[in-house]
Amino acid sequence: MCVPKMKHRQLTTTPEISKRMGNVSLKGGKSETILAKALWEKGILYRKNYKKVPGSPDIAITKYKVAVFVDGEFWHGENWEVRKTKLRNNRDYWIEKIEENIARDIRNDNALKEMDWIPIHFWEKEVKKNLDGCINKIVDAVQVQFSKSVKL
Repeated sequence: MCVPKMKHRQLTTTPEISKRMGNVSLKGGKSETILAKALWEKGILYRKNYKKVPGSPDIAITKYKVAVFVDGEFWHGENWEVRKTKLRNNRDYWIEKIEENIARDIRNDNALKEMDWIPIHFWEKEVKKNLDGCINKIVDAVQVQFSKSVKL
């Protein structure tokens, strides 16, 4: 049994599970890449994993202060109240971990808003199923920020 060190709680697992979890990509996932390429094709310039603002957005449109996050459904707690009741293995660990992630996302969004950024979150499957809708939401946010800058 492997026991990885984490800041909140220790998880007891097998070497096979540790290896599988180690292969989970944190940055540059398929949905994130699809979205970034589509924005580039529209002429929208961005930075990836921009560390100069809270949350290190997957895509940061720095000129217009739009922060885009492509969140994994499990890791960021999509439909969390229902999903957490279905957890079987390491239930306490995962509830604590996912709820920490949700709280961190909220803190980062609030900090971004205080800096006059617009945070936008998409679920990975949302990007895959409705890329055009996601692009439109980002373009709308850019237009909001652009209109603010013109009024100044």
